[in-house]
Amino acid sequence: MSSTSRTYRRTACTGLALAPLVALAACGSGGPADTSAEAGSGKGVISAWAHQGQKSEAGALQSAVKSFNSSQDEIKVELKLIPEADYTKTITATGPAKLPDVLEFDGPTMANFVYNKKLAPIDTYVSAETMSNATDASKAQGEIDGKHYGLGMFDSGLGIYGNKKLLDAAGVKYPTSLADDWTGEEFTAALKALKAEDSDGKPLDLQESGGYANEWGTYGFAPIVWSAGGALIKDGKTEGALDTPAVVSAMKTFQSWKTYVDPNTDGNAFVEGRVALSWVGHWMYPAYSEALGDDLVVLPLPHFGNGPKTGQGSWAWGIGAHTKNAKAAGTFLDTLLDDTNVTALTTANGAVPATRTALAKSPLYKRGGPLQLFADQLSKPCGDNDITKSCVAVTRPVTAGYPVITSKFSEALNSIYGGADPESALKKAARVIDQDFSDNAGYQIP
Repeated sequence: MSSTSRTYRRTACTGLALAPLVALAACGSGGPADTSAEAGSGKGVISAWAHQGQKSEAGALQSAVKSFNSSQDEIKVELKLIPEADYTKTITATGPAKLPDVLEFDGPTMANFVYNKKLAPIDTYVSAETMSNATDASKAQGEIDGKHYGLGMFDSGLGIYGNKKLLDAAGVKYPTSLADDWTGEEFTAALKALKAEDSDGKPLDLQESGGYANEWGTYGFAPIVWSAGGALIKDGKTEGALDTPAVVSAMKTFQSWKTYVDPNTDGNAFVEGRVALSWVGHWMYPAYSEALGDDLVVLPLPHFGNGPKTGQGSWAWGIGAHTKNAKAAGTFLDTLLDDTNVTALTTANGAVPATRTALAKSPLYKRGGPLQLFADQLSKPCGDNDITKSCVAVTRPVTAGYPVITSKFSEALNSIYGGADPESALKKAARVIDQDFSDNAGYQIP
């Protein structure tokens, strides 16, 4: 696995570990949810689980726990780090009563864990200040029916990195903000102009090397669906949302870009100047900035009629449904989500801070910062249902059936990229998803 893929898994909430949830989601185990965690005394020892990401991330988290424990003598947090590759599988395989008081989870898995009685609402236990300081996009990822089950320390976003030198040489004018982003047709025209000046005629990187039948396929390219006015699922149905004529047309445009794409098997297409444009996320900024310096520009994704869109979401923190000390868990989360710890962690992993105050002070993401675009996108969240023209950052569907949605959509996307008929592929995916939801009573969470 390339370093690009590893970084994506850490900071963009790929959910590559979602596969074990598919079988779980399809077993229809949802029932009256016993997720009323016991408040407890607010004192004593509590347990916390987290994924073990890159060394700097793990170090920042361990330092946060150590600092919390030494700052007072009423609560002690015992932190357990679990290898990232095993983390979601571990939560999935662990019975609700054996989960810790506090646990981290990959954003799209949340609804499934709620459905299976593993997470409790946190609204009563974190402070009003913590909740109000969370960005709207972070809150959207963690909300089900008005209750919040998780908040993140960081978020994510997509864009197109451009090589200004190569763009200028080809005479390509490019957008500078969300207000003047390319249409799909304009993006295609830019590719044609760049191709004429490119030695192998392949000026675009779409992170193709790992294929698209995975969470990168959904995270990276569902924005095309949303920008065409469609949805992965709407009002419990995928048919009529995913397979609309506008989405089919947009997917035909996506399919047409393949001829311009550098396979990028070595992960260096952009940094070595083989391509002028790279469709990826915030996590590649350090490497790209180091390689290109002032020639690096950051652009929004092209739009297809319903305004520019981006994916969002990442790891988040919640409270185990069977904790006996939710008050202590909430106190710890208040500290974990403060500016000191959020800033330390996002400095370590380069991700977008998921609190308002840390975001405003971030050298990368603040007004005038080199990655302001990502903050601008997240400041206009859509949630997962009301995807209007004016909002930008879309939350992947908050449903226990998400593993099925992402599996079937990414399979369709991969086949479309490989030459399959877009309409047939999307309609097939919609039928399978809708049948699964029908078989599982819509994955309703009581």
